[in-house]
Amino acid sequence: MSCDQTQSVIKKIIRKIGQECAAQGQPVSETLVAFMVKAIVLDPRNDFNVDQIVEEKDVQNLIQFCVTRLRDTTDPSLTTIKMQVYFDTNYASRAELLKEQHRVMEERLAPVVRDITNSRPCVPEEMENVYRKIINYVLLSSDLGSPTDIEVVREVTAALQSVFPWSEMITFISLSKKNKEQQLKSLAMLVTGIRLFNKECRKGGRSIDNLPAILKEAIPSATQTVDEGLNTCHTLAHQYTALLESMQEDQHRCAQLSPFKLKEALFSARQYEAFLCILLSDAITSAQEVEKMNVQFAATMEQLKNTVQNKDSVDTREVFPLFVALSNLWTSFQDEMLLLRFLTNMINDLQQFWEIQSQLFPEETLTSLLEGVTVKSDEERIRETMGTRVNVSDFKNQEWLFPETTDNFDQLLIQYHGFCAHAIGVRGLTLPGNPAIGILRHKERCYVFSSKEAAYIFAQDPDKFIQLNIEKAKEHAELIQLLELHHQFEYLAPYAQTRNVYLMKPTTKCDSATQTDTHILPPTIVTSYEWNEWELRRKAIKLANLRRKITHAMQTELSHMRRDNCTQVYLPKDVSTQTKRDNSSSVPRPQIFLKGLRGGSFPATHMVKVDLTRVVDET
Repeated sequence: MSCDQTQSVIKKIIRKIGQECAAQGQPVSETLVAFMVKAIVLDPRNDFNVDQIVEEKDVQNLIQFCVTRLRDTTDPSLTTIKMQVYFDTNYASRAELLKEQHRVMEERLAPVVRDITNSRPCVPEEMENVYRKIINYVLLSSDLGSPTDIEVVREVTAALQSVFPWSEMITFISLSKKNKEQQLKSLAMLVTGIRLFNKECRKGGRSIDNLPAILKEAIPSATQTVDEGLNTCHTLAHQYTALLESMQEDQHRCAQLSPFKLKEALFSARQYEAFLCILLSDAITSAQEVEKMNVQFAATMEQLKNTVQNKDSVDTREVFPLFVALSNLWTSFQDEMLLLRFLTNMINDLQQFWEIQSQLFPEETLTSLLEGVTVKSDEERIRETMGTRVNVSDFKNQEWLFPETTDNFDQLLIQYHGFCAHAIGVRGLTLPGNPAIGILRHKERCYVFSSKEAAYIFAQDPDKFIQLNIEKAKEHAELIQLLELHHQFEYLAPYAQTRNVYLMKPTTKCDSATQTDTHILPPTIVTSYEWNEWELRRKAIKLANLRRKITHAMQTELSHMRRDNCTQVYLPKDVSTQTKRDNSSSVPRPQIFLKGLRGGSFPATHMVKVDLTRVVDET
């Protein structure tokens, strides 16, 4: 059977299972059905051999197995798998969630932006219509109030007119589309900053919630809810572990309780704990970010107040950056509100899956079964083994890591989510590993253990116990996600990745392309090079002829005043010198008189020269 035919058969099986479950009043998602089919096929207790040709009878048995398993409301394993499917298909990191939110906001504003940037108003009525659209865009992008609230619209209009008066509409219309979009974003931030400042001064800010105060109360509440959930699942996980250990020591103890169901309940508690730890980490990150933003917001608002100080006019170069900073900080507050709502919804939805545990194992039943049983917490188990350590000299071919000999010891990637690598496959327990005992590095993977004895046993034949853990994961499919064994089951990827792949092991295919520059190095072509001998001869003859040529010029009476002439001069420079001392001298002014230049009665002119200049010594 070809790959396409096999995939088609699997899709039909998944569709058939979904239809039967829906017909019996319990609709399920295709992702859950796909994983359940694979889990049933992997489980060796169901005797499904995938290497043989699948007959119609085997298909019907598989469908019946899946429908029965999916309709079993008392199965802790099914509850855990549903919880894992829900978390993988709904959870997103901070960056992913905010990126998606910004994309949705841009899509929502795209028609308004397109309507503004594509408009070409010519008459005042059309310009007024475009101006109203700009007001609407500013209001929608800030998400501070409803466009149907008249007071909010008036406040936004007044703020917009203070930074973008009606007279600038002509300039705005002449801009390119890209510049229009950029100016719209700038106007939206400026108006948001002005409204926030007016709210602080109690001169406006209608429909603007006090987000910092809301976050200050809501984040600790969400953190407390997660902490309470963690304490509950910790308590149950410790109790389940103690019961299983007592049942393994005395098989006749707790005969009315199924060890298999109890192990599945333990795995469910550990998985719920892992998910709550992720949400708690996000809540703590949000609290830290909000604390930083509160300090920045208060400082920016105080700086803006000091800049304005009831002045009639303020330089826009001083206040506009502050308004933009306020807008950006407020947008960050809105993002934190979105993240908080998302975390709250995730916590509430996970709580619904966890409540099934109280129905399977009521508190009264657990209390009676735990009589005479010592319940140890994870911290107590780790403290008991803090004084023990593996002796490296006992192992020749194994590499052991310790805190004092390994850099970044706390950042090592531990396999099996930090649980004891020996207890999972041998005892079916998720005991916390203690890195202080020693971390075994085997085939570039790190393993921790709950005791020194477990470490010694595992180190004798690591591959054997790793295979035992894989077999245990086949019996309990929820362990694949809990223990992060996707590298062992590459064709059983996380549920979010199996929506379209279903159960097929993906064929390794990819489309690739490469591109190289035509000329990586600078061109070294000599343009004056000529390979044609006759062309070289032609150039030589041309040069020889030019050497015997003389250029003549002549000038006529009509053209000699028409020639072009140009002169180049150097501009005068200011030059000065300074001497050691200034000195001056004064000389007498020459005084010489001439007599008889006008002539007289005599025909010959007789001139007399009189020198009245004083002698230098007399001055």
